[in-house]
Amino acid sequence: MKKSIETVCVHGGEHAFSDAARSLTVPIYQSAAFSHLQTGHNEHGFDYTRISNPTRQHLEETVSALEGAEKTIAFTSGMAAISCVFELFAPGDRIVCSEDLYGGTVLLMDIVGRKNGLDFIFVDTTNPEKLASAVTEGTKAIYIETPSNPMMNVTDIRLCGELAKKVGALLLVDNTFLSPYFQNPIALGADVVIHSGTKYLGGHNDTISGFLCMADKALGEQLHKIAYAQGSTLSPFDSYLMIRGIKTLALRMERQQQTALRIAKWLQTQKKVEKVYYVGLPDHPAYELNAKQSRGAGGMLSFAVDSHETALKLLQNVKVATFAESLGGPETLITLPALQTHRDVEESQRLRLGITDSLLRMSVGLENADDLIADLNQALNG
Repeated sequence: MKKSIETVCVHGGEHAFSDAARSLTVPIYQSAAFSHLQTGHNEHGFDYTRISNPTRQHLEETVSALEGAEKTIAFTSGMAAISCVFELFAPGDRIVCSEDLYGGTVLLMDIVGRKNGLDFIFVDTTNPEKLASAVTEGTKAIYIETPSNPMMNVTDIRLCGELAKKVGALLLVDNTFLSPYFQNPIALGADVVIHSGTKYLGGHNDTISGFLCMADKALGEQLHKIAYAQGSTLSPFDSYLMIRGIKTLALRMERQQQTALRIAKWLQTQKKVEKVYYVGLPDHPAYELNAKQSRGAGGMLSFAVDSHETALKLLQNVKVATFAESLGGPETLITLPALQTHRDVEESQRLRLGITDSLLRMSVGLENADDLIADLNQALNG
């Protein structure tokens, strides 16, 4: 029987977990190693937790089921997952990237990727002509975020998949903002889906994790060897926290989306707000594309206010929302990307993309929508 995404969130992947005690929740197998009955025979499939662990395996199977992946690997962070996938490439390899990636990803590309001789080409992937001209013969991968952080730009995943296939490249898609509840890039042609599990998948701001979800099992096994060789796989306890968090993913995503739309519409009425970036607004330039390739707009939005002083005033005076980095949890968080999440991006590049010192990014939480709007009103206009 094919299970709905809500049911998969609660019960996990295809192979339901069971143990001798018939526990309703997956136990935390807090063990570094597992015993064997005889030499050369591993009757249960587990040796050493860095390589495999029953708690982490259940988590990985659950995320695979949510993303439609053949293989998923759980990591100690989203950045650890990205670091692992970059190990697929050799010096001189050309990787075409969205020009407005998360600042931490850009930093990793600069510090580690370029040191290892990888050639990152940044392009406006929302522009089909510019994207097509950049994906030339010899391109090894296309790397995109959609919607992007923090400008909420939307890239056509299916088009990227077609372009990648023509030149024998991999399509890597960061799906953190929409989560597998709203978007499944593998179904649109992605080879690898990346998640910062810290965000919506975990959903409680209490654990750090990351995921790689592969469309091809052989590629998944190749990346798994890299992951356990690096020692970057997720601990049993953090795996348990992630399993617990995913159980409420569907409920949280629906509520956060509903509230985000209300806030976005309210922000559009405010004199001190110059522009609102939310893919759920019909006037967003990629509203139709996002609706075509996803099932929702999510809980992330950004908005530009009339000055840096106004931005600072809002951040210093919110009482329900919190001035903090990260996203996807039950608490509403507001951040100033130019000084926080994208501080490592070169200033000229930030300004060209619209990441000014008056741009605010908001991760809408689970608080009452009226309370959040009242809080924003007093902080902005009080």
